Amino acid sequence: MTTVLNLDALTRSLTREQFVGLCQSNPDLQLERSRQGELIIVSPVGGESGNREATLITKVGIWNEQTQLGYVFSSSTIFSLPEGGVGEASSESFRSPDVAWVAKPRWQALSPAERESFPPICPDFVIELRSRSDRLQPLQAKMQEYLDSGLRLGWLINPQDQQVEIYRPNQAVELVQLPATLSGEAVLPGFELALAK
Repeated sequence: MTTVLNLDALTRSLTREQFVGLCQSNPDLQLERSRQGELIIVSPVGGESGNREATLITKVGIWNEQTQLGYVFSSSTIFSLPEGGVGEASSESFRSPDVAWVAKPRWQALSPAERESFPPICPDFVIELRSRSDRLQPLQAKMQEYLDSGLRLGWLINPQDQQVEIYRPNQAVELVQLPATLSGEAVLPGFELALAK
């Protein structure tokens, strides 16, 4: 479950450094900021969702360990997404995917300071896992922010509706019913994820 604090101009005008400072001053809260400037408090998940998330990270991590093509990140990592939204309300967003992967050359192009803070890069691949308390529309908007910022492949896994939404640049969202086997395509070559009902 997420809680959105609408502080309008206050959060929209926060610089990257100020947002990092806000997060460091509130270490017990997992914060995100949408492109519209909404400050989002992400609640902890229950055991079932936490187990599913850990399993997804493990599977992507095992594939990455075998291929050595990039770096895997947990939901504790906040990415500073490049601006790419539309309109005056658009601003830099700070997002934490449940699972993220960045290709090695892109990660290594960041400075040590950028890697240590909230990396100013959009992951190449993300998974968002809808928990029982999550509303679907905010997750879909989050996936669109990733696409607008350079995402190459994303999966929104929705156990409640027994489906997965697959996001790719310049393509309509593909809906796949569970059970299904998802392919990492050219982004995660050779990676497959079997999802049961």
